[in-house]
This record gives sequence, structure tokens and C-alpha cells, in this order.
Amino acid sequence: MANQLLLVEDVEVLGRKGDIVAVKPGYARNFLLPQKKAVIADKFTLRMQAKLKEERAKQAEVDRKEAEQLAAKLEGKVISVEVKVDPDGHMYGSVSSIDIVHLLEKEGIQLERRHVLLMAPIKTLGEHAIKLKLKEGVPSEVTLQVVSEGYVPPPKESVEVPPQE
Repeated sequence: MANQLLLVEDVEVLGRKGDIVAVKPGYARNFLLPQKKAVIADKFTLRMQAKLKEERAKQAEVDRKEAEQLAAKLEGKVISVEVKVDPDGHMYGSVSSIDIVHLLEKEGIQLERRHVLLMAPIKTLGEHAIKLKLKEGVPSEVTLQVVSEGYVPPPKESVEVPPQE
């Protein structure tokens, strides 16, 4: 039998602050209630629902603005990571979403691991487009260059423009 709960905080995959959700008794008893992420929905707590939804709407607007600013900052960003490779060019290990979060932290950008949409760890050298889903579902993308240790990128060739007569 499912319990009816009013969420006091956003819970990933379950719902947002102010939502009434039905969950299994064990999940409510062992996680949601002890962590104070939800309260049992009864006639008294239902009065809180409108207030919580209003707070959530205000917070969502703030989060969306912050996420859009961060997405603009990330636009066209290229991050690079050096990895060890064997003589045949195969990587030892892989680059995971947590590695990408750490690389972005070095650039001064704070993200959580859940914001990086990486289906499987990267196990090949080269450029990879990394999709990000920021707060409030704002999409973004960065480019990850995976290069072997000791790799020096070739110098960019300057293109000379002939003088016009």
C-alpha cells in the first residue's frame, strides 16, 4: 500500500517541492521522512502545499536564470584531459562524468555529476561533445579533448591575407 506524502524538498526522479506523491512505505519510512524531505499528507499539511508550490515557483525562476547564465558561459568551451595510452593507442582506464566535473571545477565552473549526461565512460582519444542538463532542464554542451600524455598540439597555422590593391 502506498503512502501519500507532501514533498518539502525537491527529490530527484520523485517530484518537486509541494507535490503530493505516493510512495511505498519502506521508502517513506527509511528515506523521505528521516531525511525530512517529506511529511505525511493530511488535512493540516495540505495547507502548506500552496505555500510550498509558491516558494518552488520563485526558486525555479532563480535557478533557470542561473542555469541560463552558466549555459552561456559554457557555450563553445573546450576542456582537455591527458590520459595514459599503450603503444597501440588504446587508453588505460576511461574518462567518466565525475572526471568531467573535476575538469570543469579547475576552470572555475561548479557542476554536479548528475548534470553531465554521459551514457558510458569515454574510452577513446579525440574530441567528444559532452551534453549537460543544468538546473530546470536548461541544456548545454562542452567539448572534451582526450589526448595522450606528452601530446603537444600542433601550432595553429596563421593564414596570411594578401594585401588588396
